[in-house]
Amino acid sequence: MKTLLALILSMITQLAFAEKTIPKPAQPYQDFSGVYTCTGDDAHEGKYTGTVTMQLKPEHSKGPYASYDFKLKVPGYGTYLGHAAANGDVAAMHFALTDQSTKDYGTGIARFTQDKQGKLHFHKFYFEPEFKGGNTGQEDCVRK
Repeated sequence: MKTLLALILSMITQLAFAEKTIPKPAQPYQDFSGVYTCTGDDAHEGKYTGTVTMQLKPEHSKGPYASYDFKLKVPGYGTYLGHAAANGDVAAMHFALTDQSTKDYGTGIARFTQDKQGKLHFHKFYFEPEFKGGNTGQEDCVRK
């Protein structure tokens, strides 16, 4: 009985002073930085092409979350400046035409994928609450 009690006390002591496992950090964020060639379809304006540039802001990124500066140039329409916040392969994107009188601004949500050749793509749906009474559209972009 004393031996059993000593064994139990020994096990309790070992457990009490055992090293604690440090949890592994979350998977690091993916870097979607780069220049993308895009084709889009806007409910009011129709089909268009553009170039998206995304630049990672590492000082504002942590774990699976990443922050970006965002710029979209659309020939014939202008430049849209904004930002993006990503979690894994999904990113929310805010953008606004530099000519603010048009109220051409909105928010999009995009999913990033990689094709068999290793090229990065994203598909984005966007909503513009004030542009021409409200507007939506979609974009497909491929990193150069």
